[in-house]
Amino acid sequence: MAQDIFADIEEVQELLRSHAEVSGDLASALGKARRQLPRRIYKQGMRLANALPMLEHPKLRQTQDEKSLQQAAREVRNHLKKIDTADRRKGRMLEILGSMAFAILVVFVLLVAVLRWRGFI
Repeated sequence: MAQDIFADIEEVQELLRSHAEVSGDLASALGKARRQLPRRIYKQGMRLANALPMLEHPKLRQTQDEKSLQQAAREVRNHLKKIDTADRRKGRMLEILGSMAFAILVVFVLLVAVLRWRGFI
């Protein structure tokens, strides 16, 4: 049973690497992906990260509720599997292009306003 929770935690780490594009151990990866994850998913992931050292110790492992930890791992895993990296990249590119277009539009409007104010138009 304990090996299953370790496999679940390893799968969550792998999904964080592939879908959320963050690396490191579980706690640092969750810290890097904190802004991308909903609060509940982040808290469930931190429960897993905090329980991992205790799960590795033979006597402290008995104090952990593995069923709830597996449920937390399942919840985090399901959320990470739903993340579409291609859509996220496309969204970032559209956001950058939109901000550039807005900046160019503002500069053009200011240029026209200054030229009109100076009497050149």
